[in-house]
Amino acid sequence: MPADTAAAVIQADREYILQTYIRPDMVIERGEGVYLYDTEGRAYLDFVAGIAVNALGYGDPDVTAVINQQAAKLIHISNLFHNAPATDLARMLVTSSPAFDKVFFSNSGTEVVEGAIKFARRYAREHHGEGKTTIIACDGSFHGRTMGAVAITSREKYREPFMPVMPGVRFANYNDIASLEAAMGDDVCALFIEPIQGEGGLRVASDEFLAAARTLCDQHHALLVFDEIQCGMGRSGTLWAHHASGVLPDMMTVAKPLAGGLPIGAVLLNQRIADTIHPGDHGTTFGGNPLATAVAGVVLQKINTPEFLAHVREVSNYLDESLQDLATDMPNQIREIRGRGLMRGFQLHGSAADVRNAALNQGLLVGTSGEDVIRLLPPLIITNQHVDAAIEKLRAALQ
Repeated sequence: MPADTAAAVIQADREYILQTYIRPDMVIERGEGVYLYDTEGRAYLDFVAGIAVNALGYGDPDVTAVINQQAAKLIHISNLFHNAPATDLARMLVTSSPAFDKVFFSNSGTEVVEGAIKFARRYAREHHGEGKTTIIACDGSFHGRTMGAVAITSREKYREPFMPVMPGVRFANYNDIASLEAAMGDDVCALFIEPIQGEGGLRVASDEFLAAARTLCDQHHALLVFDEIQCGMGRSGTLWAHHASGVLPDMMTVAKPLAGGLPIGAVLLNQRIADTIHPGDHGTTFGGNPLATAVAGVVLQKINTPEFLAHVREVSNYLDESLQDLATDMPNQIREIRGRGLMRGFQLHGSAADVRNAALNQGLLVGTSGEDVIRLLPPLIITNQHVDAAIEKLRAALQ
């Protein structure tokens, strides 16, 4: 595509699309492996992966094949009828963890958070009557932008312009057991925790904090909900991030990488909760459609193998060592390395946006998490060689 055509695309974006995003002045045209290419032929090593969506990178042959096969057969029928890809995927998800018995499908992360809020309040009403409706979330949390999900998102810039949002929410300090104990009460129906925070600066929940959350929820007859929309599906080195702690939730929300780039979300829940949800209590037009669930089945099968997860752990260990070396070499720029697996980041002494823009000029795509944290979310198929290339570009960007 000629440069003048790229400029025309950018101008049309500004003219016709609601400007809720700040984008660099380039147009991405295609992807291959772990690289993206713009319309002028420039290559970018992608350590964003569509915000943790493109776990298998770009052009995976199995994903491409199932998209073509299923699209030729059946894309959408609504939830008025059964379809085999949805039930196959549900079976795979339920058997991926001993915590869950049922699945509800929708189309995005914020939708499954909304569903989990509704299920928690429905469960509490049926088992404990009126008044047990409070939701607890953590500081630094991000659970979505719709009115329920944004209400349990702690950052004020996401909530304040749209007040009043859903009432009945309290926040506890992440990884602070005493703060969590103070926030809990018998009015609480659910506690939402990200085992690894994305927008909250790549903070990792300690095993002790998650275990305390489980105990407090049991004591107060509240449900424990893990939001693994960004940290799940192998990114942490285990299929689900909470597996490393041994703590089992009552519900879990998943979305981003599940269908390899197609819109999908899922709430996984135990049978006690499922028994309180009845026909008509919740619904969706597109959730669980044959195309998205067929693709998700292939993605889940590829990621949920010992060999694939071992690869993630091996490369993430190498990335961690490389980031630690970088931090040692550049103490005036890097304050702290954060995250786990291939959900990594580092806190800066300066502006994360400046470093992100400098990395872009070096041909590396990275994200930010707040004002001073660089976020690294590469496709899970990266190799040590890709890590070396990224570190070289980051070093140049930080100078």
